Formats: sequence, structure tokens, C-alpha cells
Amino acid sequence: MTGLDRVKLLAARYRAATDRPYLSSALYSLSIVPSDAVPTMAVDRHWRCYVSPGFVAATPVPELAGVWIHEVAHLLRDHHGRADRLPAADQRDRLRVNLAQDCEINDDLLADRLALPAGRVVPGDFGLSEGQLFEQYIPGIPPSKTVVLDCGSGAHGRPAPWERGGPRGMGPVEADALRRSTAEAMRAHQRSRGHLPAGWKRWAEQILEPVVDWRRVLAGAVREAVAWTGGAVDYTYRRPSRRTPALRGVVLPSLRRPLPRVAIVVDTSGSMGEDDLAAALAEITGVLREVGVGGNRVSVLACDADVHAVSRVTSAGQVTLAGGGGTDMRVGIEAALRERPQVVIVLTDGFTPWPEEPASYRLVAALIGANPPEPPRWVETAYIPVAT
Repeated sequence: MTGLDRVKLLAARYRAATDRPYLSSALYSLSIVPSDAVPTMAVDRHWRCYVSPGFVAATPVPELAGVWIHEVAHLLRDHHGRADRLPAADQRDRLRVNLAQDCEINDDLLADRLALPAGRVVPGDFGLSEGQLFEQYIPGIPPSKTVVLDCGSGAHGRPAPWERGGPRGMGPVEADALRRSTAEAMRAHQRSRGHLPAGWKRWAEQILEPVVDWRRVLAGAVREAVAWTGGAVDYTYRRPSRRTPALRGVVLPSLRRPLPRVAIVVDTSGSMGEDDLAAALAEITGVLREVGVGGNRVSVLACDADVHAVSRVTSAGQVTLAGGGGTDMRVGIEAALRERPQVVIVLTDGFTPWPEEPASYRLVAALIGANPPEPPRWVETAYIPVAT
């Protein structure tokens, strides 16, 4: 391994911490691991920073300071944790995820007049607008062919070849505490000096005043309902029991776990926004596909005070959102039960009467809008804010 110019590297970190004092605790929490295997600098999810001696030698101190801030931004923004929640297809393409994450970070750093090395990635490179989260950038970035950019598992969540340990890393509880203290330092800095880059300001507000991720709550409720119904078993002779050969002349049935039927009742009364409905429906159909429920096992009913459309769908774009009158989801739920579903999901603003507690199916309500009325306690509920 070539020698690491540690004085230069530490001088760059000192400069980064001095110019952006609200990041100093996070910057000095990174432990340094020299490695010829890493192309530039990268981090793992335990706050270890892997550094290429050759990259340090070739990069001016101002640009190294920018790279320090870039890498710590991956960890502060919990990019690896958020990447773990991506669909499996996106997780497999770690370069695409890394490019999207760099777009999220670099537009903020350049707006803050930080120097970054040549070749840095920004949203404009892909015709994308600035100021978005990496999850929003991923669809606009083409699939990768080869991995030419890798900020480590602290970014995209997948272990990199050079991550072979080193100094004791930081655990998730310590990391969360450090994120909160950094957000508090940013708020104090803004109060005293009046300036904080917009990207960091949004991040600090999210940490100090967290907003519940309705997609995760809704996905969890749908998965739990499907798992509950999928746990039911039935006997079938299509695949005989493995004990059959031991009993001459007797064929024993085997147990199976049937996939549940799912009905989605969509409130199309006048108070419902089509964009919010489409977003919620897309989340639900995505979750159902992940758990293997799709095709003719999912029916969608558009309903206000009456049922206007019934369809079997495989995507949100196939749904006919007819209606626009009053609201009574009991009518839609009653119509849905003719298909004998095990799970009924209702997308509504909540201004509706509800049926009696069911005995043969699970009911999940996705309540769209600000301050919707509370449904009965037995209804599994996710709250979806209105897009602004």
C-alpha cells in the first residue's frame, strides 16, 4: 500500500469542520481506514471512512474538504437505511442507487459553494431537476452496465470489496443520536448566523420534527393483512402428502397456504384528489405484487355513495375513477364482499360510515387528507397527507 498523506487528509477535514461547524461532530466521528482498493473515498454503514492514498495525493485540500462533507452526508441522511427499503430490483443496481444519492447530495453542496472534484454527478446530468430526494431521482437514471462509482455500503447499503473492518465502528443507536445532535447544531447555527443551505435545512427539520412515512405504514398494514390471511391452510389432493408412500392404497392430502383475494375500494367522491388516489393505489398494488398477489386475485371498485366501476387490475393506470357524489364506503365494501376477498383495502378521506366489525376478512383503511375522522378501532389504518 502506498503511503497515506494523513496530514493533508486531516487538514481537509479540519477545513470542512471549520467552514461548516455544524458538521464538525459528524466529521470527527468518522474513523479513517487507508485502502488502495477504494477508488476515492467511501464509507460503510458503521461510520468507517475508507481512503485511497493515491486520491488524497492527487486532490487539492479544498476539494478533499468537499469530499469529506459528501461522504458524511451519505451517513447523516441515512442513505443506506433508506436504500434497504427500496424495491429489490433497485437494490440490485447499486451504481444506479449511488448515482441518485450523489444527485441528492451534490446539488446541495454546490449551491453551498463547496469545491468538489471533477466528474461529480448532479441532477442536470440526467435532465432532472434539483432539490429532490434520491428515491425520486432513481426512475430518471438509466440502469448501469458497470460499477464505476462506489461510495460504499454507507451509501447504497451493499458491502463493497474493500470493507474489511478496521477501527470499531458506530452502531445504529449512536448514529441516530449523532444525527439528532447535528440537526440541533444546524438549527442553532441558523439562529445565530441566519444561513443554512436549503438541503440541510430540510434535513434538520425532518430529524427534529419527523414526519411519518405513510408509504411504510400503509405497506406494513397491507403486508400484515395478507400474511394473516395467507397463514390459513387447507387440504389439497393436487399434491399428495409425503407420507402417502408409507400407506399402501391410501392417498393423503397435503396442506397448502392459499393466496388471498384482495378487494380495493376507492372513494371517488367529490372531495378526493385524483393524484392522491393514484399515489396510494400505486403503493398498494406494488406491495401486493411483492407478496405475490396480483392478476385476477385483485379487484378494484370505484365508489362514492354507489359503486360505479368494478375491474380486475394489475396497475394503477388501469383503474377507472368514476363517481364524484356523496360518500358511503359501506356500499363499496358490501359489493366487494361478493368476490369473497380475505382482505379489503379502502382508499378514502374518512368522511364515511363504516360497517360492523367483520369476522371473515381484514379491513385496511388508507385515509387521505388532513385530519380525517377516526375509523373504528378494529380498522387497520394508515394516514396519507394530501400532496401540496
